[in-house]
Amino acid sequence: MKNLIGKNGPGKSATLLAIALSLSVIGCGGERSKDTTPVVTPEPKPTLLVNTPADIAQESAENYDDNVNGLVTGATLKRWINDWENQRPAGITGKLVIIQATRGPVGYEFIKPDNKKVFTYLESNWREPRVNGVTEIAGIVISGPTTDKLIRRYGIDVKNDLIVCAQGTGGNAAMDQGRCWYTFRYWGVDQKNLAVLNGGNNHLGSNWTAADFTAQPFSSAVAVQPSPIINKQVSSIRDLLVDNTVLQATLEDVINVLPLRDENDTQDGVFLWDGRSLDQYSAGEATESGQTLTQEQRYSSFQNGGSRQGHPRGSVQLNWTNLIDTSTGLYKSKADLRNYITGGADAFGRGFVDGTYQRLGFGNAYQNGDLVYLWCETSARAAVSQVASAVILGLPTRLYDAAMIEWNSLTGGALDKNGNPVLPADSPWRTDELSGPYFPNKPELINARGADFTNTAPRIIDPYGDNTNAIIAEDKAYITPATTPDTGNGGGSSSSSSSSSAGNGGGVVLPPNPCGG
Repeated sequence: MKNLIGKNGPGKSATLLAIALSLSVIGCGGERSKDTTPVVTPEPKPTLLVNTPADIAQESAENYDDNVNGLVTGATLKRWINDWENQRPAGITGKLVIIQATRGPVGYEFIKPDNKKVFTYLESNWREPRVNGVTEIAGIVISGPTTDKLIRRYGIDVKNDLIVCAQGTGGNAAMDQGRCWYTFRYWGVDQKNLAVLNGGNNHLGSNWTAADFTAQPFSSAVAVQPSPIINKQVSSIRDLLVDNTVLQATLEDVINVLPLRDENDTQDGVFLWDGRSLDQYSAGEATESGQTLTQEQRYSSFQNGGSRQGHPRGSVQLNWTNLIDTSTGLYKSKADLRNYITGGADAFGRGFVDGTYQRLGFGNAYQNGDLVYLWCETSARAAVSQVASAVILGLPTRLYDAAMIEWNSLTGGALDKNGNPVLPADSPWRTDELSGPYFPNKPELINARGADFTNTAPRIIDPYGDNTNAIIAEDKAYITPATTPDTGNGGGSSSSSSSSSAGNGGGVVLPPNPCGG
């Protein structure tokens, strides 16, 4: 075809355009070609389930024998061990992993595993030093990486195994047993996968015999473990996609729910439970035995070299020893615990008291819908109270994990035994102003809270810190699913057509398909 416009004119482009149009029109009468490009459906982005204290709480059956998670009895555990494949609870497809807080008494050292489906381990490391933004707490809930190392060590599948927190020697071991439950639940382990064994190894029931226990370690290299160290990461707490960090209440959380006066307010929607002894709660003004303390005895009731003794205003007190038989490790009945929480007293006249050190009386303690806040000195005893509150009675519960070891450190203007201020008087975090009547410690008995602090005392990192939520923020970040930016169709393919047309030699842009579509 002769170029009628000239050698360097637009004739060639016009010719190409005409050919393209002709071919397009010819194709209109035939069958449309099918797009064989596979449709890629993007995977749904993982979402994190954020639970409330009410979501986390679970209520026990009246008869503890009927529980298959939460507080379980020796009879239930014996049935599981004898025939795990057929007796394990619904929804559990993995192993039975028993974690003892302590070695049991002689002859009852460890609940015997078969090391095939049933494993037993000794573990009591449920704390580590962490900074909350204002203070460094020597022992608080273990971090995400530490928890993942623990479940790696024992090869725990947090989605499919059943974890049983046991005491070993019953009594004080219930504290670490409670910390075991708190740690796994805090990090998102489902209630169906977690149990607390009622009683020490020698108080699990008459159907247990010497043959059900062992003192034999799995190997001489691990002298205290009756099951092999697996050291295999079969799961991570990140797999659970559950945020239960609301179980931990921070200093700021507690401050924000205190009443304006040191009175038990039954209308404010919170129940502030101090699980320490009465002499610690009252700063020595009252004791559970009824005796009057001397001045020196009041000083001796201080723990960890605190700057004062007393309680957050508006809180009420019931010693953890009222919830459990400390000689056997057996929790009191659900009916007995319910009686306490509603304000009733037991046969010995013990029950919740307020800042007047008088019993509250029936109906004047927990109110329906209240959110329970718990603490003791280091949240060890309070871990037992938490089992009673959140696992047996099914009440929405939060643990002030930093506890009174932090609270009673934050006294503005107090001097420690080295003559240094414990906390500047103008710190916004001083809690002496938020406490009931308190008893100040002698300066020579107050451990340092600064750079020269002791291992048991909190170290005040920033007395003017913006908040006390650094641990919660860190833990939320650890379990939050990673996300990638949405780049559309395969990432950048939307620009490919314009790039091709721009580089088409003579700048010819083909017209739209005249057939439509």
